[in-house]
Amino acid sequence: MRRFAAAALFLVTGCAVVPPPPRIEAQRIPYADVDPLQFGELRVPAGEGPFPLAIVIHGGCWRANVVSLRSTARLASALRDAGVATWNIEYRRVGDAGGGWPGTFRDVAAATDFARTLARTHALDLSRVVVVGHSAGAHLALWSAARARLPSESDLHSESPLRPSGVVALAGPGDLRSLDVPGGSICGRGTLETLLGGTLAAVPEHWAQGSPAALLPLGVPQTLIVGTRDRVIPSRIVEAYERAALAAGDRVKLVEVTGADHMQLVEPGSQAWPAVLENVLALVGASH
Repeated sequence: MRRFAAAALFLVTGCAVVPPPPRIEAQRIPYADVDPLQFGELRVPAGEGPFPLAIVIHGGCWRANVVSLRSTARLASALRDAGVATWNIEYRRVGDAGGGWPGTFRDVAAATDFARTLARTHALDLSRVVVVGHSAGAHLALWSAARARLPSESDLHSESPLRPSGVVALAGPGDLRSLDVPGGSICGRGTLETLLGGTLAAVPEHWAQGSPAALLPLGVPQTLIVGTRDRVIPSRIVEAYERAALAAGDRVKLVEVTGADHMQLVEPGSQAWPAVLENVLALVGASH
C-alpha cells in the first residue's frame, strides 16, 4: 500500500525519487504579431490525447477595459480538468487600436484558425472543436461558425475558415439588430456602430456580415444557455434567435437555467455550471 501511495506522489527513476514536473496551468501563445492583445491561453489535459478542443471567447460588451480573458479563465481550467483542451482567446475591441470594424472580427477569426497551428505541436483533435462564448463572446462564437457563409468581397472573409463541431453560446445575442434600440444598447451608445463600422442604415451590409442571425443557417449544432435571472441579455433575445435558427433548418437547443444570472454561466461550481459542462461535453462527444 505504501508503494502505491508513493507512486501517486513521486516519479521513481532508478534509485532516485524526484517530484513530478510542475503542472503548466496555461501557455500564453500569440496567434498574430500585429498587436499585444492578439494572444490566447492554451490549457491541455494530462495524458496522451488527442483531446477535443474548446475555443473560449470572453464577453464584455465588445469594449476595451471591461473584462478580459481572465473572466473565462476559470471556465477554461474547469473544461481542461474535464478532459477538454481549451484555447481561451484575447482580441482587440472597441476602444483598442485596431478594434471594432473589422479588427475585432478578424482577430476572432485568426485566433480560431490558429487552432490548426496549435495542433501541430499539441495533441488536439480538430474533428472535435466547440466554440464557447459568453455574452458578447457568445455572439462572436456564433459568428465564428458562420464565417464560411460570408461573401468573398466581405472585409471579414477568409479562406478555409476552421469549421467547429458546434457552438455553446452563453447568455449572448445571436442577432445584433435586436440590440439596435433608441438610446443605444445596454453596452452604451455608439458601441454597436463602432463594432460594425456604422449605423444599420448607413452600412447594412456590415450588420448582415457581423450578425449570426443574418447568416443563418450556420450548419452546425448550437446550444444556447441563458439564466432566468439574466438582466443583461434577457431570455426573449435568446429565444428569438432560437426561433430564427430553427426556421432556417439549424439544429438548436435552448437551455434556460432557473435562478441563474448573467455571470454564473462562466463560474464553475455555480448552479449553472452542470448545464454548461454537460452541453460542451455533448458537442465534442466526450464523457464525464
